[in-house]
Amino acid sequence: MSELDRVRIGLVSVSDRASAGVYEDKGLPSLQDWLQRAVRNPIDWVTRLIPDEEAGISATLRELVDAERCDLVLTTGGTGPAPRDVTPEATLAVADKVMPGFGEQMRQISLNFVPTAILSRQVAVIRGKALIINLPGQPKSIAETLEGLKGDDGKPRVHGIFAAVPYCIDLIGGPYIETDPAVCAAFRPRKK
Repeated sequence: MSELDRVRIGLVSVSDRASAGVYEDKGLPSLQDWLQRAVRNPIDWVTRLIPDEEAGISATLRELVDAERCDLVLTTGGTGPAPRDVTPEATLAVADKVMPGFGEQMRQISLNFVPTAILSRQVAVIRGKALIINLPGQPKSIAETLEGLKGDDGKPRVHGIFAAVPYCIDLIGGPYIETDPAVCAAFRPRKK
């Protein structure tokens, strides 16, 4: 078996209070924990904890893709309807292409738990050769949207969004990402 490609992943937690030290950020550790279980490749992490400031979020996303050369950037927080929730606007401002299916699927998953899932505004975009995805702010919701919902038999009942991430990154010219199927099986079309 050949050696797995290194993957450079940017993680951004958007929170006024956590970035000011009012409380401990739980988004970054939750993301890292899930990704370390799901991704088999060696990962280089680039993390940021920043306030809900649209220009600052956009600048951070540009830095992670353009300067840090991240293949995948995941954000958490700032996706609700409150006036300070501006992560989607900041993300769309740096987009080359919008990938609406990711947000649609995250809301579909979350609707299995709470009716307020329709208030979430997560988006996903392509910038250069990187995929940027806005995730929910709560650790439990982060795992649910990435992993999906499994039935009593352990098989996916509703696919999580991460099942599509490796193939999306293939298509935009990034590294080949392998996942642990026990956590989240990556889907790639069969080669003919």
